[in-house]
Amino acid sequence: MHAFIIEDDYLIAHAIQDMLGDLGFTRFSFATSEAAAIAGAAGGEKFDLITADARLLPGNGVKAVDVICEHRKIPVVFITGYPEELKRGPKVRLSDAPVVSKPIRQHELVAAVRQILANPTAA
Repeated sequence: MHAFIIEDDYLIAHAIQDMLGDLGFTRFSFATSEAAAIAGAAGGEKFDLITADARLLPGNGVKAVDVICEHRKIPVVFITGYPEELKRGPKVRLSDAPVVSKPIRQHELVAAVRQILANPTAA
């Protein structure tokens, strides 16, 4: 399975990779900004999951995911230190996406990934 990790902190991105590897993900793509995420997904590569930080320097992970998922359904889990921003921010098509707060706890990420993969219509 292939995961697209949108995260501007190198250590956090690789911690997410390790946690997803434990769930059976074997291929990973990374982006550290909104523009890089959109460009990275533009090639039409098939992702089985996207994890995205809401705040990116530079840019916004929510906006990136919104653009990426505009014409294709991909399960998404948001991972952020600012979960309240997702609740009061602009509505996105992915309002059903699970949110995992930082610092990331593996059991919370595992539960969120299992939830979104078990219910692909929410993606």
